[in-house]
Amino acid sequence: MQNQFSRTELLIGKNCVEKLHHSKVAIVGLGGVGSYVVEGLVRAGVGNFLLVDKDEVDITNLNRQILATQETIGEPKVEVAKNRILAINPKAKVEILQEFFMPESGEIFDETIDYIVDCVDTVTAKIELVVRAKKLQIPIISSMGTGNKLEPTKFEITDIYKTSVCPLAKVMRKELKARNIPSLKVVYSKEEPVKSTQKEGNQVMGSVSFVPSVAGLMMAGEVVKDLINRGFLWKDMKK
Repeated sequence: MQNQFSRTELLIGKNCVEKLHHSKVAIVGLGGVGSYVVEGLVRAGVGNFLLVDKDEVDITNLNRQILATQETIGEPKVEVAKNRILAINPKAKVEILQEFFMPESGEIFDETIDYIVDCVDTVTAKIELVVRAKKLQIPIISSMGTGNKLEPTKFEITDIYKTSVCPLAKVMRKELKARNIPSLKVVYSKEEPVKSTQKEGNQVMGSVSFVPSVAGLMMAGEVVKDLINRGFLWKDMKK
């Protein structure tokens, strides 16, 4: 009998589909990258989610975020994401926190979380996510910079200490080394940042539909493969 995950089952097997169904993933940040992580995970069969984001959908999100439509402008991203997940898989269980994750944030992760996906923008929040994940021994993958990029084929998944070019990755390497954190799985781009056409005022990074989406789907794919023990071996990076 066919179901919505029949095609996935043909690829990875019934046991792995069941494993994904019982897995719980926390996605922190639901922007251009995080929204596509959610999309990739729910369609792959992940059955339990914790979504964390303070923002509401803005008109400037329409160029790159799958949650953004004319109808969702002004709505909390966590609510839009939850509704989308349940529209795809009504059996999924979704917890939401409409807040910015920062070092002073309360404990939001526990032993029920199988994986943490970091899609936030600020370095302090990213570092705190890694510190908490390592302390709790929860696998984590972090997105590096996707702004001011035009080439989606330049992304790769590797350890933070093997990255180059990306300015955000450079800062993260320094901060993690200072905290004696020896490893972190990341998605990053080898593309040199494109110079913005903005001439004055606050420098807002440019973006386009086909770059953060690729990074997000790559992250979703890595999470799925790790959850079914077919991805980059987490045991080599756990400490």
